[in-house]
Amino acid sequence: MQKKRDALPDRGAVIGCLAAFAVLAMLGGVLNPHLISLLTIVFLFTFIGQSWSIMLGLGGQLSIGHALFVGIGAYSVAVLNIRYGLSPWFGLVVGMALAAIVGATLAWLSFRFEVRGIYFALLTIAAAEFARVVFSGWEFVGAMEGLFFPAHSGPNSFWMLRGDARFYYFVSLAAVLLGVSATALIRQSFLGYVWRAMRDDEDASRALGVRTFLHKILVVSFSGAWAAIGGGLLALVQGSVFPDSIMGMGISVDILVGPIVGGLGTAFGPLIGTLITLPLDHLASAIGNKFGIPGLNNVGYGLVLIAAVWLLPDGIWPAIVNSAKSITRFSWFGNLQMEQVKK
Repeated sequence: MQKKRDALPDRGAVIGCLAAFAVLAMLGGVLNPHLISLLTIVFLFTFIGQSWSIMLGLGGQLSIGHALFVGIGAYSVAVLNIRYGLSPWFGLVVGMALAAIVGATLAWLSFRFEVRGIYFALLTIAAAEFARVVFSGWEFVGAMEGLFFPAHSGPNSFWMLRGDARFYYFVSLAAVLLGVSATALIRQSFLGYVWRAMRDDEDASRALGVRTFLHKILVVSFSGAWAAIGGGLLALVQGSVFPDSIMGMGISVDILVGPIVGGLGTAFGPLIGTLITLPLDHLASAIGNKFGIPGLNNVGYGLVLIAAVWLLPDGIWPAIVNSAKSITRFSWFGNLQMEQVKK
């Protein structure tokens, strides 16, 4: 009976979130173009944030330069589609492979020479900035002038991943659903338990036979490949690729804020956090521009992060789940008391 009651909140959470996705899908047909575009960006950064959440929340490896992998995916799609006319699906696959290789190489060099923790995070920033500078002067990828996708005309094309704003809304929503499902599966898999054990105590995990060196490389490589998919989709939605806009530090910050606020390593935390923080960023930017207060969005980000860390250190989604469990247990206890009274 105890096991059954403990499973009820999880099942309710799954049903509730599936209902939420159904509502979001229905909203895609009625919202105005501005909200459609905003939510599309929210979904894409949720998807990329899920990759970062896996890397830190489960694998325990902090990256502050995740824009590196986003940029690799974006440029892979842009170059193959614009220069050679290939379907973006080929670019997504190539971007995944390149990002996985770059992530594995970066992790191997770092962990091979015992560069860990905050020093590894600084290394990711350095790698992202190095790539941004290189791409800024590389004429083949457009340098500072960037690359522009041809203007879309005609019907939506799933093969070429080209369409109107609502088309990209549903593509990005589907990506988030896949990301949530993948995160939930990984959390419950043997690999997920190994990564969490490594995150909590690397030395103890190694003593128990876990090959932590290889697993750290694996989680960085996996996260990089995941982020590259999001970068490719982001490039298609934006219609252009520039080194500063796709590999800049701002992208890395936007990626990590959502999972931190929503809940690291959880399936739904990045979605909840990004749904709160990214619209807040746009709203604060609009207010700042209207009243001549530059950087108001950064102040808003800071206040949200401080409030999240102070009031909900585990994130919003874990707090929601714990509250649901408490309510369910209280209801079960009340029903049990009523049954005893009737007897």
